[in-house]
Amino acid sequence: MDHRFDVTERFAEGAQFIAGSLRGGTSGRTQPVVDPATGEQVYSYELAGPADVDAAVEAAQGAFAEWGGATPGERSDALHRFAAALAEDAADLAFAESLNCGKPIKLSTEFDVPGSIDNAAFFAGAARHLEGKAAGEYSADHTSVIRREPIGVVGSIAPWNYPLQMAAWKVLPAVAAGNTIVLKPAEITPLTSLLFAQAAQRAGLPDGVINIVSGAGRDAGERLVGHPDVRMTSFTGSTAVGKRVAEIATGTVKRLHLELGGKAPFVVFDDADLEAAVHGAVAGALINTGQDCTAATRAYVQRPLYDAFVSGVADLMATVRLGDPFDPSTDLGPLISHAQRDRVAGFVDRARGYATVVTGGEIPGGELAKGAYYRPTLIAGAAQDSEIVQSEIFGPVLVVLPFDSDDEGIALANDTPYGLAASAWSRDVYRAGRATREINAGCVWVNDHIPIISEMPHGGAKASGFGKDMSAYSFEEYTQVKHVMYDNTAVVRKDWHRTVFGDRA
Repeated sequence: MDHRFDVTERFAEGAQFIAGSLRGGTSGRTQPVVDPATGEQVYSYELAGPADVDAAVEAAQGAFAEWGGATPGERSDALHRFAAALAEDAADLAFAESLNCGKPIKLSTEFDVPGSIDNAAFFAGAARHLEGKAAGEYSADHTSVIRREPIGVVGSIAPWNYPLQMAAWKVLPAVAAGNTIVLKPAEITPLTSLLFAQAAQRAGLPDGVINIVSGAGRDAGERLVGHPDVRMTSFTGSTAVGKRVAEIATGTVKRLHLELGGKAPFVVFDDADLEAAVHGAVAGALINTGQDCTAATRAYVQRPLYDAFVSGVADLMATVRLGDPFDPSTDLGPLISHAQRDRVAGFVDRARGYATVVTGGEIPGGELAKGAYYRPTLIAGAAQDSEIVQSEIFGPVLVVLPFDSDDEGIALANDTPYGLAASAWSRDVYRAGRATREINAGCVWVNDHIPIISEMPHGGAKASGFGKDMSAYSFEEYTQVKHVMYDNTAVVRKDWHRTVFGDRA
């Protein structure tokens, strides 16, 4: 059954979702939405301006008293209905995600959409388990209670690589904890965020709890981060932009959650299952056409396995099928845009001067040339301090380097500014255990690379940011802890008053 729909018709009222309704923007500037597989425009809309952000924040502020005052059970029930509404919209969500981002339909259908539905179901349950310390007497004369309370209006900014999942990761923990939210998706990928918000409304979440402003960073993004009524900012994107977000947020002393760039190492020790490592490297490097901050980008292979690993990865990469994202047999779709494709090609072309392109490294011809396609690429022979090893490329490019000792492999893995994710490949539990302890990253997989689950946190270290998405740990970002202390004595003059009144009666 074909679940395609006319995007212009579906979002005829505009690409802003504020106080429960789609509406147009007020920036005076038009934004095209382009299918990266063909380069053709599929929708255009007026971008949000500062006035739209103000309206969305006002709507969120107005909804906060009711939503923040709801019981955990009431919020849980609403989120269960939300998960069901997303499941009903699964085909539309998958179509929109593939159309807007160029993802193979099997990726949207089997990963992005079910992962987002599962996130909603998880947070529906987690909403009833916001933990604090039990009441107790930590002072002889007082009872202390810890309250975990929502913060207020959250302003979140999501990237273009996983628009639907990032909407889920930003919105769900925030609203499960009792906050209201204004989400700014990337202006080039607003479609599934809008469908997400509409599903929430259909599920009965009050108007204003979830608002979407589709606008550019310099207008909508900076206004959202700097807005005095926004009490927290959550941002996912590049480290460079993350620094700017932090700078703006500091002006109003906001709580800040940053999930930034990555350059994930893939460390293969000489006792690893070579076939598993080869398959893991290709899958981990190419998921979402490499546009994933946790993608395997730097493979460090202990020298006894190095040549066979390079050969195996090159052979397997050559079998990956590029094509129409809506063809179920397509393995790899286009990059998000021609500009991003050219950026990736620039990294590879510059690397030819100091390294070897083992396979790939080219823009395909024929019909694929119309889209933002780039062939899976393996590079060998680069130095550790080279651009191709140190910089985030965000494309289907894997760099492989050899190492000798375990000490060297772990040191090389840690030798970039980033610390988002990593993987270690070994049959030796002690060797793998050491790698998980000593690699400085927010997530370290063993004998796999990339899987995520709703129950476990996602977030980085070093220049990859701080704070967690997903899991109950994310509530630490979206709640504030309040200490309430009750006097138990009913005594007018407390013993400690001597520090003020001395020996006076």
